[in-house]
Amino acid sequence: MNLKIGELSQLSGCPVVTIRFYEKEALLLAPNRSEANYRLYNKDHLERLLFILNCRTLNMSLDEIKILLAYKDKPCGNCNSINILVDKHIHQLEQNIQKQIQLKQQLSDLRSKCSGFLEINYCKVLEGLSVSLK
Repeated sequence: MNLKIGELSQLSGCPVVTIRFYEKEALLLAPNRSEANYRLYNKDHLERLLFILNCRTLNMSLDEIKILLAYKDKPCGNCNSINILVDKHIHQLEQNIQKQIQLKQQLSDLRSKCSGFLEINYCKVLEGLSVSLK
């Protein structure tokens, strides 16, 4: 299986520019080149790219993905280190969710102060955004 970058992009749903970025960041291994200097990807590249995309869907950082790929590339020992990484990521997500809930509440509070019928100069949302929301 030899795929050009556009074909890999179509199969994976990943934009070409992102594929190149993942190569530059060493998440994707550099592919072989054709005589015309086109990148030629194989099944392993596609599988690795799908793994990366799945991790990104879970909002994992590039550093987290690099660690997981290192375990995938050289499997040894047990999964405890991977579980620790995932647990830390879950904790970060929980913290982000709490921050998002607070932001939503602040926006709801602002929105509740505005009837929508005042002139823009008297808009309570704009007034509220002009002061610190901390």
